[in-house]
Amino acid sequence: MRKIIPSLIAKSQRELNQRFAKVGKHFGVFQLDIMDGRFVKNKSFMFNFKLPKNKKYEAHLMIENPLKWIEKNWKKADVIIFHIESCKSHEEVAEILEFLKSKKKKIGIAINPETNAREILQYKDAVNKILVLTVHPGKYGSRFIPQTLKKIKEIRKMKRKIAIEVDGGINEETIRYATNAGADFFVVGSYLQKSKNPEGTANEMARIISKRLK
Repeated sequence: MRKIIPSLIAKSQRELNQRFAKVGKHFGVFQLDIMDGRFVKNKSFMFNFKLPKNKKYEAHLMIENPLKWIEKNWKKADVIIFHIESCKSHEEVAEILEFLKSKKKKIGIAINPETNAREILQYKDAVNKILVLTVHPGKYGSRFIPQTLKKIKEIRKMKRKIAIEVDGGINEETIRYATNAGADFFVVGSYLQKSKNPEGTANEMARIISKRLK
């Protein structure tokens, strides 16, 4: 089932509560954009945050040294997604994978727009999903990069049944392109936060996905 997943960015518990209040009652799964101000320019969730219960969470780690964060915070998310670009060696990737598997966590690996899809080829059988960044990461509202659609198609050829998630610049226009390219999950940030009717916006996006699949 193809899904829309709201992303959340927050620098404080108060901001997190406000953003969650905007979209929280309409969705069951959320992506937490964890940013350290070094791997990307902005910071987010760099505090001891508390999350509403009875929801599911993905932690998208846009940080240096992801294993350090994972070892401390792995209980806070159902899915942990780390960037291939944040790892300095195959051994570091293997250590992350081994730790997460020992905790029975679902695992995602993320890839930036400028990174070749071949960089993650050797890990395709070790993860549950691949997150393709369709913008340069680090903030809400970045512009969708059409060239990333080719990467979605390349990854789909690598492994037909892998879950492919896209993140960045997703709206009612770009979600059509990502769907046709082969994406399964769609992370939506500013487009939902700015909407006066997030539920209606999400329903329209879901309708577009369904229509394009026929």
